[in-house]
Amino acid sequence: MPAKGKHRRPKSSPISRGMVAAGTGGAALAIPLLGATGAHAAVKNAAVAVAPQQAVRAASAFAAAPAVAPQAAPTTYQVKSGDCLSKIAEDHRLDGWHKLYQDNRSVVGDDPALIRPGMKLTIGAKSHATASHTSTTASHTSTATSHASDRAPAATTASATTSSAAKASQGSASGFRAPLDSVSIGTPYRMAGSMWASGYHTGVDFEAQTGTTVKAVGAGTVVTAGWGGAYGNQVVIRHADGMYSQYAHLSQLSVSAGQTVTEGQQIGLSGATGNVTGPHLHFEIRTTPDYGSDVDPLAYLRQQGASL
Repeated sequence: MPAKGKHRRPKSSPISRGMVAAGTGGAALAIPLLGATGAHAAVKNAAVAVAPQQAVRAASAFAAAPAVAPQAAPTTYQVKSGDCLSKIAEDHRLDGWHKLYQDNRSVVGDDPALIRPGMKLTIGAKSHATASHTSTTASHTSTATSHASDRAPAATTASATTSSAAKASQGSASGFRAPLDSVSIGTPYRMAGSMWASGYHTGVDFEAQTGTTVKAVGAGTVVTAGWGGAYGNQVVIRHADGMYSQYAHLSQLSVSAGQTVTEGQQIGLSGATGNVTGPHLHFEIRTTPDYGSDVDPLAYLRQQGASL
């Protein structure tokens, strides 16, 4: 009979346990351990192989990325006698005068053709946040420049002081007339000159002393009646055919925006408000109410049946 007391298992030496483990599961353990070791080595080798490829791709992407040119800080330019926006833009290597005008519209006014010595213009006032925006703006500027080129003034021998006088009719069968009862032309349409941003005169100047009655050339609706910056007091009328007539530098307004007028109705008195050297009536015909959409005003009136 075995002796009483707790049963004690004989201790095996570490060597024995190792051998037993090896003996009982040696093959099973050897294979997984060998597999794990091989897998770990494979992962390390793959990582070593992939890392240079990733570095090459990153370097290639960095090299392919377009370099961003630093934006020049805005500068201030003071207009001198004989300057015009196109000349200033060219001297400062800008992409056309249109953006220069937009950046300084609050200083120049509604007519970029009329700038005065002493005006302070900001060069490079605005920058574009994204490349796509820059591309769009560049395309727009290119289109605007192309349009301006299409309308470049032809060579003319007319003198600014040359004038032609004619008696305007009080009306016509088509319902159009001249803006003044007595017409005497001072500066003709499209006369070339560096004092205008577009490079030419966008309207026609009728000689008129301050206080001369100015009349609507045709029936329509007043879209603008008030201060127009370099144009001084101005009236813009939309006619039934979608064209617009502009009357600038007025000393007094006789109509208001939204008002309907008839052909020959008084809309104001001529004067010398805005950027002028003397009293006269600046008259334009446009395809829109804004500057830059001008057409030959006298040709348009004649086409409508007015006698000039």
